[in-house]
Amino acid sequence: MRLFASASDRRRGILAVVAVLLAFVGLYLLVREYLGFITNAEALRVWLRQFGVLAPLVFIAIQALQVIVAPIPGQVVALVAGYLFGPFWGTVYSVTGVLIGSAIAFSLAKRYGRSFVEDVLHPDVVARFDEFVDTVGVPGLFAFVIIPGLPDDAICFLSGLTKWKLPTFIAVISVGRLPAYVFTVYAGGQLASGRFLSGFGLILTVVLASVVGYYKQEAIRDVLARVEPRLPF
Repeated sequence: MRLFASASDRRRGILAVVAVLLAFVGLYLLVREYLGFITNAEALRVWLRQFGVLAPLVFIAIQALQVIVAPIPGQVVALVAGYLFGPFWGTVYSVTGVLIGSAIAFSLAKRYGRSFVEDVLHPDVVARFDEFVDTVGVPGLFAFVIIPGLPDDAICFLSGLTKWKLPTFIAVISVGRLPAYVFTVYAGGQLASGRFLSGFGLILTVVLASVVGYYKQEAIRDVLARVEPRLPF
């Protein structure tokens, strides 16, 4: 199976991977040069303790906000959470924020209807995934959100237009999004501990999976739409 539809898509995919990796390296070098204490995980945690509960709440709020307005990839926030709070609490804070944001997006769409969703989302996204979300079941939605690089934030809004109930939707999202966030938060924890090789290796894995998911999103959607109705559950 071909990974990219054309040579230009392949070049864009490679450039995207290189750009993300360079951005992470540049950010690290900038922080090490001008904010040296941030490279000392324990010193940073001590500094954050002066804010009490506000530091985790700020991260949760940012993670929730990125689902709704999507200016920042959720994995970037998760990486920072892993660096600051460690693998366990970083995952807790990241997933909590994602679930809050997903619930808000779902509820807004449920409350204000199609016209609101069409104003929020790009028309191309609505056209490509509207029918998919309306007809897919729990297994199909789970398979869709577990793959990095797919428009899972948009799916939160579109899901609010269906007959889905919020508890069922949140259950699927919480399990489906967990693996990518665990990987990314753990990568942040590795960077905080000075294990740069393993940290960047995990980041590269998530980036590559996201690039594949992004460029193959329509093919993934079509496969799930065909296979999911045949499942016995």
